Amino acid sequence: MNDTVDYNIPLAYERIKETTEEMQFNMASDLYTGSLLKTLVASKTSGRLLELGTGTGLATAWIVAGMDEKSSLVTIENNEILIEVAKKNINDKRVEFVLADGYEWIKSYAGEKFDFIFADAMPGKYDLFEETINMLNVGGFYIIDDMLPQPNWPAGHDRKVQAFIEQLENRTDLTITKMNWSTGIVMAVKK
Repeated sequence: MNDTVDYNIPLAYERIKETTEEMQFNMASDLYTGSLLKTLVASKTSGRLLELGTGTGLATAWIVAGMDEKSSLVTIENNEILIEVAKKNINDKRVEFVLADGYEWIKSYAGEKFDFIFADAMPGKYDLFEETINMLNVGGFYIIDDMLPQPNWPAGHDRKVQAFIEQLENRTDLTITKMNWSTGIVMAVKK
């Protein structure tokens, strides 16, 4: 089997990728992560989806490609320049783009729970994890990437990653799978 992702790539992804490279933004999700997100989202019929860390929208494009017509996505980004790239290239009424500080958004959120959370930012992953996991419905997916060493990691970040993985492993309310694949994915389902 060849796991190369070279088919069914969302059109928006290609446009966003070009702009992302021009901007030299080096924190974007890769094709493998995107393909996995699309597949998992497709299982959430009429799903309420959350993305923490829109960036330029590369992962967002994949999430949208997996959504059915009754699903909705809230995607949070604190950088106006980055989120504008996503908004320009993903024009979809099912998507709510929110320009906000992720920490503040998570702390103040009081709406319905989500069926799927892709945490691709510090808030929701390393910080405010309890608040974020409490936003997830039972049976919902919690997905994180970049758990394998990345060239843009600051000094000491490897210890933070290891501590977070150990925290996830020790929880009894989550079933997790760690994948030494792509940028390092951890997939969890809330019990």
